[in-house]
Amino acid sequence: MNYRDYDKALHFMIWGQWDDLLVLMVRTRDQFLSKKIEAFLHASYYPGHESSLLECHENLLQYIDHAQATAPHEVYL
Repeated sequence: MNYRDYDKALHFMIWGQWDDLLVLMVRTRDQFLSKKIEAFLHASYYPGHESSLLECHENLLQYIDHAQATAPHEVYL
C-alpha cells in the first residue's frame, strides 16, 4: 500500500479534482481504494438519490481514514 495514494485521494476529494481522482483510481494498487473511488465517482456523475452520493462519499472518507491509520508511513531523509 502506498500512503501517498490516500493523501492524494483525500486532496482530490476536497478540491473536487474528479479527473485526477479517476487517474488515481486506475493507478493505485489498493483495490479497495479503487472500488471506493469508483463508487463515489459513479454516484457523483450519475445522480440518482442524494443519499447514495452521501453514502459513497462517507464510505470513501472512512476507508481513507482507516487506511491512513494502518498504513506504514514512509520516512524521507
